[in-house]
Amino acid sequence: MAARGIGGRVAIVGMGCTSFGDLPGRGVDDLLVDAALEAVASTRLEIGDVDAFWLGTYASSVAGTTLSKPLKLDGKPVSRNENFCVTGSDAFRNACFAVASGAYDVAMAIGAEKTGDTGTAGVPGTPPPGDGTLLEITPPGLFGYLSDGYLAAYGISPEELKTALTHISYKNHANGVDNPRAAYRQLISKERIASTPNLAGNLSLLDCGGLTDGGAAAIVCRAEDAHRYTDTPIYVHGMGMAVGPGTGAIDPAYDYTGFPEVAAAGREAYRQAGVTDVPAQIGMAEVHDCFTVTELVLMEDLQFTPRGTSWRAVLDGAFDRDGMLPVNPDGGLQSFGHPIGASGIRMLFECWLQLRGEAGRRQLDLDGRFAMTQNLGGWPGECVAFVSVLGGERAAEVG
Repeated sequence: MAARGIGGRVAIVGMGCTSFGDLPGRGVDDLLVDAALEAVASTRLEIGDVDAFWLGTYASSVAGTTLSKPLKLDGKPVSRNENFCVTGSDAFRNACFAVASGAYDVAMAIGAEKTGDTGTAGVPGTPPPGDGTLLEITPPGLFGYLSDGYLAAYGISPEELKTALTHISYKNHANGVDNPRAAYRQLISKERIASTPNLAGNLSLLDCGGLTDGGAAAIVCRAEDAHRYTDTPIYVHGMGMAVGPGTGAIDPAYDYTGFPEVAAAGREAYRQAGVTDVPAQIGMAEVHDCFTVTELVLMEDLQFTPRGTSWRAVLDGAFDRDGMLPVNPDGGLQSFGHPIGASGIRMLFECWLQLRGEAGRRQLDLDGRFAMTQNLGGWPGECVAFVSVLGGERAAEVG
């Protein structure tokens, strides 16, 4: 058996993204309508031309009617899906499969979340009942294990690790200053970041991405049809998704230095896209920086650096906006914010802007290289992971 993939068969022809943030008075229906209509407006399509919809929400909806009612869709299929923080990416993945298979000509992946105005703090939603044996640990606590594992595995000092994590936080907040849609647009000094008290392990509040409201949408079609709908499509060269067995916490071999699921999803996406030299062929990356230490280890899971060396590459500025491989030029979860159902599609939106030369002050010179997204859900040892590789030129299909 083999994973054949759909590299080279699918194009993104339209995208939309709302501003992210605490948006009181704006419901999930408002966010969905704004994202969908902006996506349609970027094409030569009308909303009625979209054949099918995949809706991603983590806790703001339980059915496709959440989209069909505000958009007044008349009998169109709407599939609602949820997959931890990979919800938006999974909606996109399924929309891509639908058009690649020939089932539909045009599909929309759309995600939205309301995390404010809920009356509760933290990640929304109610966890399924368990048998009482699971420890209740906050997300900062769970992801904080990564810093402990990294220190133990590679022998760097806590001060060196703190300096690297501080730089990641500083970089992502600085990138967000130039993003008019970002939730947090304040430049924060390294001194303030470094002196903020820790919440869990080695992580402080300024090491954490913020939950926000927001929505994003992508319209996809078969690659050969792309220029019917826009003059500047971008193409899906590879997609990989991996879901682990959830045994990390009881596996003596798991050392909390990364996400095996991310590494597996990256290898599959790279294979489909024909990427054999990651630092040379990837021109930018949007990654799931839910915590600064997450971004640190992702640089190694995604083969940007050898194992145990990403902290030094971070301090050398390798992933800054003017570095060798810019990471999160839109500010990432740290600055743009994290409406769970929309985040995976928001990452695609930045790649869309960059590959089309429409990123304004954030514009990078990709020089024909790929853009990529990496989105994860769950926690270290029990993870859902997605990676996409995107380009401005259509490529031959890769099986």
